[in-house]
Amino acid sequence: MKTRAQRKIQVAVIGAGLMGRGIAQVFAAAGHETALGDADGDVLRAAPGHIARNLEQMGEEPGAILARLRLRASLDEAVAGAGIVIEAAPERIELKQRLFADIAAAAPRSAILASNTSVIPITRIGQDLDPQARSRLVGTHWWNPPHLVPLVEVVHTDHTSDAVFEDTFALLRAAGKSPVKVLQDVPGFIGNRLQHALWREAIALVQRGVCDAQTIDQVVKQSFGMRLPVLGPMENADLVGLELTREVHRILFPDLDGGKEPSPLLGELLGRGHLGMRTGRGLRAWTPAQAEAVRERLALHLIALRASAPPADPEAGPA
Repeated sequence: MKTRAQRKIQVAVIGAGLMGRGIAQVFAAAGHETALGDADGDVLRAAPGHIARNLEQMGEEPGAILARLRLRASLDEAVAGAGIVIEAAPERIELKQRLFADIAAAAPRSAILASNTSVIPITRIGQDLDPQARSRLVGTHWWNPPHLVPLVEVVHTDHTSDAVFEDTFALLRAAGKSPVKVLQDVPGFIGNRLQHALWREAIALVQRGVCDAQTIDQVVKQSFGMRLPVLGPMENADLVGLELTREVHRILFPDLDGGKEPSPLLGELLGRGHLGMRTGRGLRAWTPAQAEAVRERLALHLIALRASAPPADPEAGPA
C-alpha cells in the first residue's frame, strides 16, 4: 500500500497571499489537486495570475498546473476531503488560533494540520485544540518565495504524532522540496533564529555608527555570503578549526550586541514613516524601480540556482 507521501492527495492551502499561492503552486505542480482558500475575494481571484507569471518566469507551461488548482472562498469547502491543510495567514497568533479551530472542525479528522508561521511556536497556535487535533498539528515553515526556495522547516511539538511528522516530511520531499526536521518547537525554529541573529548585529553596527546600511549589504554579499551556498557555518568552523573558532569567540562575543528588545533604530525609522521598500525608505532609500529590480534579481538568481541543482531524490533520507 502506498504511503500518504507516495500517493496524490487533496491539499488545501488557507491564505492566497504571496506565501499561500506559492505553496499551492508547489503542490499543484507536484500533481496534487489543490484548493486555495481566502476570505478576500480580490486576493483569491488574483492568485492564478500570479502563479501563471511565476511559472512563465520559470519557463514552465502553466496550463496543466492551474487546472489542478481550485479557488475556494469558503473555508469549509476548501478543506473538505483534504489530506493536508496548510495555513498561510498573517503572523497574528489570535488569527491563527481561530483559523485552526475552524479548520479542525471542518477538515477530515485524519488530515494533517500544518502552519506556515515563520516564528510563532506551533504549540501556542494549537493550545486550544483538542488532543486529537493537536496530535495532527505540525509546523511547515516555507521560505519566501516558496516556489523557488527549496527548504521547508518541519516542526515537531510535544503533541505532534511521530506518524504525522514523518508523513509531512516525506510529502514535502516527494513534492520536490528539501525539508529539515526541527525536533523542538522553539520561536523562529532554525533559519529565522540564525537570520535574525545576523540582523540584530547588522542593525546594531549601523546604530553605533560603525558603517551605513549599504556597507553592511556589501560586506555580506561580497565576503562570507559568497561561501554560504557551499560552506555552511558548521562546515566553516570545522574547516578553520575549533581552536581558532573558540579564540575568535573569546575576543568577539563580549562586544557583540546582546539586546533582548528590537533595536531603537527600528523604532526611530518607523516613527518617521520609513517602513521599507514600500514607502521608499527603510534602513536604505529605494525608488520603485530599485525595489522592483531587487525582486527581479532575486527571482532570476533563485531560478538559475534551481535549474543547476540536482533533482530531489524522493527516496533519500535526511542528511
